[in-house]
Amino acid sequence: MEGGGGSHCRSRALHRPSPSFRLRSPSLNTVRLRRIFDLFDHNGDGEITVDELALALDRLGLGADRDEIASTVATYIPLGRAGLAFDDFEALHRSLGDTFFGAAAPGDEGAAAAEEKEEQDMREAFRVFDEDGDGFISAAELQVVLAKLGLPEARNIARVREMICSVDQDRDGRVDFGEFKHMMQGISVRGA
Repeated sequence: MEGGGGSHCRSRALHRPSPSFRLRSPSLNTVRLRRIFDLFDHNGDGEITVDELALALDRLGLGADRDEIASTVATYIPLGRAGLAFDDFEALHRSLGDTFFGAAAPGDEGAAAAEEKEEQDMREAFRVFDEDGDGFISAAELQVVLAKLGLPEARNIARVREMICSVDQDRDGRVDFGEFKHMMQGISVRGA
C-alpha cells in the first residue's frame, strides 16, 4: 500500500545523495561525494580498492573492465596504500569532472543561474529514484535503488517505508519533489 495514509511514518532523517556528477553547491557536492565514497567502501576500512570500485560500478549497471579502472585510479592511490582514501577519491572525481565537463571556475555563474543549475541537478537526482515517472518516490522505487547499490536496507520493505516516512511531510506514504528538495537542502545546510 504505497499511496495510502502514512500512519506508519516515524520521524527519522533519510539522506540520499544526488547522482549528478558535479553540483554547483560545494557543501552539497562534498556531502554527496562522501556518501558515495562510503557506499563504495564495501568493507568500511576508509579506502576504496579497485575491486570495491569495480563491484560498485557493476551493481549500478555501469560495469567497467577491472584493468581499465586500475589504470585510471592508479595515479591517485599513494604508494603503500591499497586503495583511495576520501581525499584521493575527491581528487579523482574533480579530475574526471574537469576532463569531461571543463574546470568549474568559482563565481562563473550568477546566483540565479547557480540556483537554477542546482534545481536541475536535484530534479535529475529525483528522476533516478522516480522510476515510473509519476512524480513521486514510492517505497518500492527506493527499494529498487537500494538493491542496485547492494545495500542491506533493500531487503526489508518495512525499513524502506520508514526511510520514506522520514522525509514524507504530507504523510501520503511517498516523497514528492518538494519533499525531496527539502531533504537535499537540509544536507547542504548540515554539510556546510
